[in-house]
Amino acid sequence: MKPFTCPGAICLLLAIQLLLTACDSSVEYPLQTTPDTGGEGTVEQADHNAYSLPQSNLPMTSRLDFSVGNSFFRNPWVIAPSSTDARDGLGPLFNTNSCQGCHIKDGRGHPPARGETAVSLFLRLSVPADAKADALILKQHGFLPAPVYGSQLQTAAIPGMQPEADLIIEWAEREKMLADGTSVSLREPTYRIENPAYGPLPANLLVSPRVAPPMIGLGLLEAIPEADILAAVDPDDSNADGISGRANYVWNRATETTVLGRFGWKAAEPNVMQQSMGAFAGDMGLTSTLVPHTDCTAVQDCGRFAHGGEPEVSDTVANFVAFYARSLAVPARRDLDNADVTRGAQLFNQSGCAGCHTPRHVTGEVAGRADLSNQTIWPYTDLLLHNMGPELADGRPEFLADGNEWRTPPLWGIGLAQQINPRAGFLHDGRAETLEQAILWHGGEAEQAVEHYRQLSNEQRGALILFLESL
Repeated sequence: MKPFTCPGAICLLLAIQLLLTACDSSVEYPLQTTPDTGGEGTVEQADHNAYSLPQSNLPMTSRLDFSVGNSFFRNPWVIAPSSTDARDGLGPLFNTNSCQGCHIKDGRGHPPARGETAVSLFLRLSVPADAKADALILKQHGFLPAPVYGSQLQTAAIPGMQPEADLIIEWAEREKMLADGTSVSLREPTYRIENPAYGPLPANLLVSPRVAPPMIGLGLLEAIPEADILAAVDPDDSNADGISGRANYVWNRATETTVLGRFGWKAAEPNVMQQSMGAFAGDMGLTSTLVPHTDCTAVQDCGRFAHGGEPEVSDTVANFVAFYARSLAVPARRDLDNADVTRGAQLFNQSGCAGCHTPRHVTGEVAGRADLSNQTIWPYTDLLLHNMGPELADGRPEFLADGNEWRTPPLWGIGLAQQINPRAGFLHDGRAETLEQAILWHGGEAEQAVEHYRQLSNEQRGALILFLESL
């Protein structure tokens, strides 16, 4: 690919126009001046354990609950029956045998290397809805599961069952050119499902790759008042900033009502408990009171195998795991006194990135959780859906999210992601190996911000990346 060139005066005018456009907003986003990204519960940790600590303001009386939840999150589940009856019932179909198997050290997953079985990346499955679609299934699931293969491709199985299929990922290299002629190499994945064990796959199968996201700060995100999230909704782009955040409304299994979604790559889960129990059912084949059925279908005949308890994840264990997930602390910001980092933060806001990656929120009152209540936090997300363009689209709707939309992922702790898991990737499928690659994959509502990034000098781009690495 030939380098991008243009006459100097035109390039200068374009850069000025982009800067003025990005800055022309009725919202002035704040610059973080405190290292306490997670409020009073922030922890001073920057090594491979930085994502695995309890909130620093968690009362000592609650530390045992955190440790017990951690044990059920970290340790493998086994096939039933077993002497470990509190942790049996795995499968018959599954993707991994522990929560940590996907959320490595409570952090991000990664795509598999060539020849590896995918563990911390999996495929969501569905088929398009039509006029004959079951309205109740759509209301409660947000999509139509694929016939025979259900809502998730499961690549592992207990003895006596066959894994559903093999997931194959092939990579192609492509180049993105920056305005100064710098070429950035991106890797683009293609997903194939081979050797389906339970009959042919539907011709109209929709797939969505998902890599496991980090676990930090979930309780704080859950505590952001709904009204504050909805205040940023702008589906018609009424302020003409090019950003049209939308809320996803999803099924709450506990209350049997439709509520605001805020967790998962498409904001398809309303709270930490439901997200956790959904993962137990889909990723490990474990039932709970909240999610009493796994992803096994009638054709797969999983009922002939011994199961654990009824349910396999008891309410006691479910509460411990949800408490653990809500209580993982956010690591402190670093290098706040570095002038280049400060300049990078200014460029982040000026470019328009903060229009979706909203820097600051204040949590509400959480009953029985003073450590999560009334905290000023810096997660860099609006928890809303945004059209990210055709290059990142999965083409698969989920509740109100369409095939081009993704929830804005929080950026707090992102600078430590590869300290936690050296193979961690960025974006919904881990395709980006660096933060710069992740930026350049953005499209849709982020096009203006990406073009602003392309026009920056090498020094400015370096400052913006240093800012992200400080989070």
